[in-house]
Amino acid sequence: MESSRILAINPGSTSTKIAVYQGDKSIFLKNIKHSNEELAQYEKISDQFEFRKNIILKELVDADIDVQTIQAVVGRGGLVKPIESGVYTVNEQMKADLRVGILGEHASNLGGLIADNIAENLPNAKAFIADPVVVDEMIDVARVSGHPKFERVSIFHALNQKAIGRAYAKSLDKKYEDLNVIVAHLGGGISVGAHEKGRVIDVNNALDGEGPFSPERSGTLPAGALAKLCFSGEISLDEVKKMIKGDGGLVAHLGTNDAYEVEIKAKEGDAKAKLIQDAMSYQVAKSIGAMAAVLKGKVDGILLTGGIAHNPFLVDYVKDMVSYIAPVVVFPGEDEMQALALNGYMVLKGEVTPKEYK
Repeated sequence: MESSRILAINPGSTSTKIAVYQGDKSIFLKNIKHSNEELAQYEKISDQFEFRKNIILKELVDADIDVQTIQAVVGRGGLVKPIESGVYTVNEQMKADLRVGILGEHASNLGGLIADNIAENLPNAKAFIADPVVVDEMIDVARVSGHPKFERVSIFHALNQKAIGRAYAKSLDKKYEDLNVIVAHLGGGISVGAHEKGRVIDVNNALDGEGPFSPERSGTLPAGALAKLCFSGEISLDEVKKMIKGDGGLVAHLGTNDAYEVEIKAKEGDAKAKLIQDAMSYQVAKSIGAMAAVLKGKVDGILLTGGIAHNPFLVDYVKDMVSYIAPVVVFPGEDEMQALALNGYMVLKGEVTPKEYK
């Protein structure tokens, strides 16, 4: 199985990342940037399919990667219907849902479509997706909000959270499915999940709903004040949505979504930058405390990951608030390409059985 080759594909809004793994070792990695001019000619994201696929194939040829040797093509899971975590074989129903954008249009929807197209033209390859952002394993009681018109939903950094949970378990020589962990993904969005024996039974909607504010998302806002603003006549629905996701968080407070820039300013004595950084850290820690209650205090580890986990001031702030609950372990940064490829590798080794999307 060490000779198994896996192609991982991760389409983003302005880039396409690809990686080729030989077994569990990376042998090729490329981040292909797409200019606004290149993408502007396509009315919808789905129209970019041929453009992105052809670029991927060209990069592989240029790198002397023999695509005929690839046995698994793993695409970033897009906005499909809510599903439990795992690896899914790309099937006709999934492709249909990705094409129409059943839960919204996003570049990641192209991942499964391109993976399937490439795999079907190879002699021994199958196409998969793994742990899309719509992974939903929430317990019923966690879905209930304070009004029946609103249900809490699970949208979070499932791919990285699950990968970090497994990495932590491996470091203890244990199985992820045997542990209770809290994982906080700290990036452009922030998600804090309660992982009970391999299932994320509660997590904040990190896309546009709730939880800690982040570099560009507002997180949970005071409901009464938000409702009043919405009906003030001063702001449109699109502006409210942008305020919640895109122009919230650090952007709203400090005019930047660069958490490292804020870290430096705070370090150099900028009082406002320090206050806002501390407030973000505080909200992360408070959310971790809530997830500890979800797990009834039985927590084997608190795991901090994502780009902002490189910030020692934030990490220390969070540790100071939550280390009484369980050991805090930091996995800074994220490696989505490795996570995608290793999911494919586990399928090829027979460690994981791919699921059927319905």
